[in-house]
Amino acid sequence: MFKHVPWASHEDAKSSEGKQQEEEKSLTTILNIDQRGDLTLLIASIMASMRKVIEMNFDANAGLASSTDKPSASEDEKIQNPNTDPATADVDKLDQEKKLKEQRQKELSAPKVKELKEEALRFIDQWRTKVIERIGSIVNSKEEASSQLETAPAKELVGHGAADKKVDPVSSEPEAEDTILKEIFPPIDTPLASLAEPTRMLILHSSLLLLLSLEHYIAPSRVLLLYLTSSLRLPLSVLAADEEKIAKGLLEAAKHMSGDAEAQKKAEENKNSRKWKVGLASVAGAALIGVTGGLAAPLVAAGVGSVMGGLGLGATAAAGYLGAVAGSTVIVGGLFGAYGGKMTGEMMDAYAKEVSDFAFLPAKEKPDPLSSQNKDSKATSHGKGTKDPAIDDASARRLRVTIGISGWLTDPQDVTSPWHVLGSNAEVFALRYELEALMNLGNSMQAMVSSAAWGYAKSEMIKQTIFAELSAALWPLALLKISRVVDNPFSIAKSRSDKAGELLADALINKAQGERPVTLIGYSLGARVIYSCLMSLAKRKAFGLVENAVLIGAPCPSTTGDWRVMRSVVASRLVNVYSGNDYILGFLYRTSSIQYGVAGLQKIDGLPDVMNVDVSETVSGHLRYRYLVGSILKTIGFEDVDLKAVEREAEKLKKMDEEEEMKTYAEKAKAQGKSIVTGADGRMLFDKDGRPLMEKVWKGGKTEEGKTEGDTKGESKAQGKDDKEGADEEAERMEKEVQERTQQGLLQGMAHKLHIGR
Repeated sequence: MFKHVPWASHEDAKSSEGKQQEEEKSLTTILNIDQRGDLTLLIASIMASMRKVIEMNFDANAGLASSTDKPSASEDEKIQNPNTDPATADVDKLDQEKKLKEQRQKELSAPKVKELKEEALRFIDQWRTKVIERIGSIVNSKEEASSQLETAPAKELVGHGAADKKVDPVSSEPEAEDTILKEIFPPIDTPLASLAEPTRMLILHSSLLLLLSLEHYIAPSRVLLLYLTSSLRLPLSVLAADEEKIAKGLLEAAKHMSGDAEAQKKAEENKNSRKWKVGLASVAGAALIGVTGGLAAPLVAAGVGSVMGGLGLGATAAAGYLGAVAGSTVIVGGLFGAYGGKMTGEMMDAYAKEVSDFAFLPAKEKPDPLSSQNKDSKATSHGKGTKDPAIDDASARRLRVTIGISGWLTDPQDVTSPWHVLGSNAEVFALRYELEALMNLGNSMQAMVSSAAWGYAKSEMIKQTIFAELSAALWPLALLKISRVVDNPFSIAKSRSDKAGELLADALINKAQGERPVTLIGYSLGARVIYSCLMSLAKRKAFGLVENAVLIGAPCPSTTGDWRVMRSVVASRLVNVYSGNDYILGFLYRTSSIQYGVAGLQKIDGLPDVMNVDVSETVSGHLRYRYLVGSILKTIGFEDVDLKAVEREAEKLKKMDEEEEMKTYAEKAKAQGKSIVTGADGRMLFDKDGRPLMEKVWKGGKTEEGKTEGDTKGESKAQGKDDKEGADEEAERMEKEVQERTQQGLLQGMAHKLHIGR
């Protein structure tokens, strides 16, 4: 049928006629009247459950004992209730929960919180109405579907925050994606689950096309499909593969469309509009297709139909389900952020003046742009009648976007390298911002943890819990004397991260990502950026943009009120990854309002829809998060992780641990007038009991440092002399070292930017 379209392969053309009958399948041909009613009822029930999740976020009783959400029982009711045993009742706990409930009710009664709830529910209700009317118009009728929307029951206690977990990212086995899918998106009972698998797959594919026909693919739409996948008893990989194929089909079709007045007008509007304030074209994935016009719907449908044919859905049905999307490259371009992509890396003054270096960079490793092959393609890419390779590469485009944010740097490559662990089911970008501030912070923390003062402090503190040591008075004096090395860089970087978060929110509102759901993942101050972004989105009532948010070691408040606000703008999973043994984060926060809690050090209480992940067994230092992002995501069942990249990061962490261990033992050996014994590979050698081998170092009856053993024993006393002057000198040396490393790193980063032309 479409064998003569320009992009049809020889194999497609050869088999198209034989598959014509199969291609004409649609929801109305494979489902009878009752089954179509079951489908609209299922979708209505899912959306009712999604609405209930929002209501639960603003429920004072959420997470409390069931007895606290009921009025006090009368004396007769207490006597008649056999489950009430005054002798065993935990009165203190009930009183505590009662006070907590009263506190929440007071918080929830605040005008701003009530307004946020009303706006969140209004947004989801408007979306639900559009979805059910669109699906109803295809499978039965708008009236019948709308009636089901009003009466569909919501599944009880539905939530997107899986149970809190205590995990060891290094040694724990990963959670299976499909297990997590059912845990977070519990399947809703439906007769459709008993249909043959090809039929269930076609239902899912058709639903995705129908949602796209709304001219967007926002976060709630994907959550709906996740529920649908779970309820139809299909693996998550089916949805991911379908999203990929449809993205390719839409863009392959759009590449062959010719220009028209409508698209030229849209391009000019976006070119002159001040709403695109940031270097959104740094999102290379935004420049996906040319600013071109429309083509007849059947030809667009052929692009989608060619990839859907093997799934049993006819191209005619695909075009009908896509609606206006099947006939407009303006809509397709908007879906993938094409028009924002015309700003090829140039950042507007309004953003650049506030947060330097703000840009989105593709996070996946790319071929060397200076290779002879790429030079040739670059030389011809801007010629008349040719297209940019980025425009032609539809295979890299996806219907979802993930943005990774690094929270400190010791190398400019750390902007993107931690995010190589993310898979290819979404387009992955890294947010670059304030390189100098983050380089200063990273080098400062490295210098601090390498100091003798930190080694002593950690050995003392490890004997107790972090919360027993968070007041300034209890930190070792030697460490406090060199604290200026890290305090100023942290304060500056934290302030600028807050601003970067506000600008990120603005970029998302102005559709840098197009009309696609976004997942945000960040560690350290990268998580602070996400915190600031979500708070800003909530303030501006910008719902439906963020699908997931994962905050790792977040230097932000752990108050229930703040996380309730954040939760209101996250459609799916909101995850807090913390470690009670993160001494670096505890030290950095010692002068702040620690009494209000730090999310990176403790769980979030009072919000069962927020997933808390305790990694205390693995994370004893803030710097480890850089290498543990992939392992953490893998352990909690995150749906898109590159396991080979995770293994590479684990090897880097292992090497770092070995070097740190060697340094520690070397310092201990030196204090005893000895040195550690290493093998040919440079690694330490151990005895049969697992203790490192050491040998004495003597030079004419003296130790290597020129001291006798008696002198060595009195070393600590001698070092105690002029302690303040020594600490000041060490701090000055460390600050100078940090500045040198930062400047060297910035020069390397500048050279890399010139090298890749970005």
